[in-house]
Amino acid sequence: MARKIFVRAHSRWQAFVLLVLGIIFIVLALLLHPSTSDYPIGVLLFGVGMLTAAAINPYRLVSAGLVVTLFGVATFLTFKHFIPGNQILSYHLLAAGLALLGIALMARRGYVGAGAVTPGLLVVIVGILEFLLAAGDTPPNFIPFMLSLWLPGIGLLVLGLIYLLVSVKA
Repeated sequence: MARKIFVRAHSRWQAFVLLVLGIIFIVLALLLHPSTSDYPIGVLLFGVGMLTAAAINPYRLVSAGLVVTLFGVATFLTFKHFIPGNQILSYHLLAAGLALLGIALMARRGYVGAGAVTPGLLVVIVGILEFLLAAGDTPPNFIPFMLSLWLPGIGLLVLGLIYLLVSVKA
């Protein structure tokens, strides 16, 4: 019983951190309008925001945060032209492999259960996005949105609202 109350309290704090980070990124997106060619940090900051919130409750969001952060690093390196664009799939595969190794270590420590499907879903989503990008079937503003501060702002705000609703119902 005490563990359930402890987890519920941490889930609420985690939701509040996600909401605050989401609002901060939206305000920064409105005020700064950073160039996505100079600062392609949307995916990376989305992952870092999830990892920041995972510090409060490591049983939630830590695997998703790790996957998105590593994909964000690969995306950042590609759009900053540190790696060639034709190697993006290789770097995303490397990021997925590193994330799986990290998740295996987290599973050994008990932070991630055997039934965690979020990392697999995220890898499938990235694969679908890679396919759509290669085929040219994404909306015109898709890449600038993914690289901008709007992605972490909206993404963390939505996650915060979901986690807040879940923590209230628990």
